[in-house]
Amino acid sequence: MNLHKTLATIFGMTMLSRITGFLRDFLIARAFGASGYTDAFFVAFRIPNLLRRLFAEGAFSQAFVPILAEYKNRKGDRATHQLVDHVATVLTWALLATCLAGIAAAPVIVYFIAAGLKSDPVTFNASVVMTRIMFPYIGFMSLVALSGGILNTWREFRIPAFTPVLLNLSFITASLLVAPHLAQPVYALAFAVVVGGLLQLAIQVPALLKIGMLPRISLSPRNALQDPGLRRVLQKMVPATFAVSVAQVSLIINTNIATHLEKGSVSWLSYADRLMEFPTALLGVALGTILLPSLSKAHADGNDTEYSSLLDWGLRLTFLLALPSAVGLATLSEPLTATLFHYGKFDAQAVMMTGRALIAYGVGLIGLILVKILAPGFYAKQDIRTPVMIAVGVLIATQLMNLVFVPWIGLAGLALSIGLGACINATCLYLGLRQRRLYAPGAGWGMFCIRLSGALCLMAGVALWLAAKFDWLGMQPHPVHRMLALLMVMTCCGIAYFGALAAMGFDFKAFKRAAS
Repeated sequence: MNLHKTLATIFGMTMLSRITGFLRDFLIARAFGASGYTDAFFVAFRIPNLLRRLFAEGAFSQAFVPILAEYKNRKGDRATHQLVDHVATVLTWALLATCLAGIAAAPVIVYFIAAGLKSDPVTFNASVVMTRIMFPYIGFMSLVALSGGILNTWREFRIPAFTPVLLNLSFITASLLVAPHLAQPVYALAFAVVVGGLLQLAIQVPALLKIGMLPRISLSPRNALQDPGLRRVLQKMVPATFAVSVAQVSLIINTNIATHLEKGSVSWLSYADRLMEFPTALLGVALGTILLPSLSKAHADGNDTEYSSLLDWGLRLTFLLALPSAVGLATLSEPLTATLFHYGKFDAQAVMMTGRALIAYGVGLIGLILVKILAPGFYAKQDIRTPVMIAVGVLIATQLMNLVFVPWIGLAGLALSIGLGACINATCLYLGLRQRRLYAPGAGWGMFCIRLSGALCLMAGVALWLAAKFDWLGMQPHPVHRMLALLMVMTCCGIAYFGALAAMGFDFKAFKRAAS
């Protein structure tokens, strides 16, 4: 498998997802701005999204994919298909129970997540209603995670990478066609989440049929639980769930803190989070997606050299692309926020507050992405205990930083704590991999970092100088001119960065490699 080509494929699909995601956020920002109702939606959406990350993309994938790769490489298709069937059966029935319980307990859950909304009964009740509407999303997305894990193990990356586009298209359709016809327009977004989840699940079916791995769901989960492979997955999921839950607990605390700040804080933080997720998804998620199956196969084959080489390739590529992204977020926070969101009800204050949070996110962006590269180094070895212990320490450190940063810089302090916490997490994961001799840095890292540092300094100077030439808020009546100006600034930054690297003799061809 050509990792460079595979990454380019996933990168392209993820780019399409991010573009449609920005269009969706543009429409939401223009139609609803940053208000009590948008806070209610973002809180409600965060709950099923949190559970999706907790049970599906997070703990489940980390426990399931390495064991599935082991079955595929060592036990054959029949045993692998049986494992898939049993996992799908137990997962489906567990999700059904979770969804019913979540719908019934929605008021308690919303209060736990966002106690600050209780001071505004209208906002709180709207969040409860939307939570109940959206809770089935966790069921759909957990099954999507199962399907994606199977397809990625078979090196079929395109469909899983494309599926988020369908959720974005559902949002766009709801914002344009459904919201104007509802008494409370924001509820259209809640219905869009459920429809988007269903579409994401449906598109996986033909791909699973093609590789002969469409799960068969049994009416008897008790029989499925007798499968030793499934029991191994569940045993791995317990610590993995705890590891992921630590990060999600931190997110819950931060959301709760935001609801006690001024109205609109949850929305501002969410819009900044969306901008931060662009490089995180393009780099961290894409690299993590292809690295975990490749690392799992190298582990199953006992190829330690390939294992370390894959990690080194991922780390170098992350530094090459994530560091300029971080500099871009920090130096172009106002141009980015104004160009993408400063329309309709999204006013100048929202631009300023979102921009501050975005700068804070930029400080820790490299850590947020590196975690997604380094953690698979442990998961592929079926070592989940180490990331758990690290995550507990990071949770404590993040909340201690909140005590310092939030009183000092307000909303931006929440974003800064998350970013710096991720940097601590990444550092500890790196040291753990080195200590266990799972990773040994390749030659040339010193010169690599020197060249990157020089190119980044030039890029930052170009970004600050060019951005100061435009009145980004004043250009609101001329959105096309503002978009062209931002495109020009970003293009010049890219030319400055990569041109400087080329002038210093950087070897870009070194990143082309294949995995067995």
